[in-house]
Amino acid sequence: MQKRYGRITGWGAYTPSKVVTNHDLEQALDTSHEWIVQRTGICARHVAAPGETTATMSTEAGRRALAKADLDAADLDLIIVATSTPDHLTPPVSSQVQHALGAANVPAFVLVTGCTGFMYALATAQQFIAGGMYQRILIIGAELLSRHIDWTDRATCVLFGDAAGAVVMEATAVPCGVFGFDLGSDGSGAAHIIAPAAGTAEPVSATTFAEGRQFIRMNGREVFKFATRVIGRSCQASLTQAELSLDEVDWIIPHQANLRIIQSAAKSMKVPLDRFYINLEKYANTSAASIPLALCEGLDSGVIQPTDTLLLVSFGAGLTWASAVLQMEPVAAKLMSRLTAVNGVNGQYKNGVKTAVPL
Repeated sequence: MQKRYGRITGWGAYTPSKVVTNHDLEQALDTSHEWIVQRTGICARHVAAPGETTATMSTEAGRRALAKADLDAADLDLIIVATSTPDHLTPPVSSQVQHALGAANVPAFVLVTGCTGFMYALATAQQFIAGGMYQRILIIGAELLSRHIDWTDRATCVLFGDAAGAVVMEATAVPCGVFGFDLGSDGSGAAHIIAPAAGTAEPVSATTFAEGRQFIRMNGREVFKFATRVIGRSCQASLTQAELSLDEVDWIIPHQANLRIIQSAAKSMKVPLDRFYINLEKYANTSAASIPLALCEGLDSGVIQPTDTLLLVSFGAGLTWASAVLQMEPVAAKLMSRLTAVNGVNGQYKNGVKTAVPL
């Protein structure tokens, strides 16, 4: 069988219109804009309005990705929704999204690995395509975290936001897509990011509700140590599998959780911070939506080019981690772009950004 690759042909993101700034939080909490920025790099976050759900956000992001790919929902072979905040315990939110998109009878499932969900879904979709099972897959990362945090707890409520991001992956015989990935889990740290009373181990009751145990709780110090330990290691594993070096990567798109974590990773990897695409100041930590949201924003703004080689890396609840080397456009297109730059035609590239130069 001819080797098959998964090409990203469409992308789209959705963020709720309501924005809660650090200055807004100052009015209700013992905190300040400066305190939050210094510790996290976050300035604002988007919060879902009444009536908005994980399903509605996922559906809108999916529609935008399909439009970019010039596909109808009926053209899909599979839908994967990565989220830890579904609308209901059952039915699965993936089926709600499938129906809302009009993708009649298209299989759909939910993938739950916390903040790494989109990355796990990306790797899963790649395997379905490489194995010849499916041709076109919609991958969505979405979280509605504002309804799962205690808005009186400044240690957690300042960190999270709501969003959804999606990509369409299509089969092709031309080399592109995910060239290497690394997935991992360490359940010994499960208690470091946990909603204690949101499942079968501790069902919600009047007591747990009164104690707020249905909300997310996080040991920030331990998560910080974990993240800074695994980011570089996972990136290197993906690069090794892809047979590439860090110097060949145009952009690193990290999970947008905390600027200090990203800065620490950049230092340990000996990579300038300006090679990391960062947008957490506007959106905060959107968990499984974090990386697709950053990817979509970078592509739509033109900062990231489809011909760029990308290194995506995430970490989060579980504890889990994931990374992948992604080449959206076929390798031939990237080489042509580089040759055009070298020959001085219309521009040159620096860190994946095309800039005008005299001819």
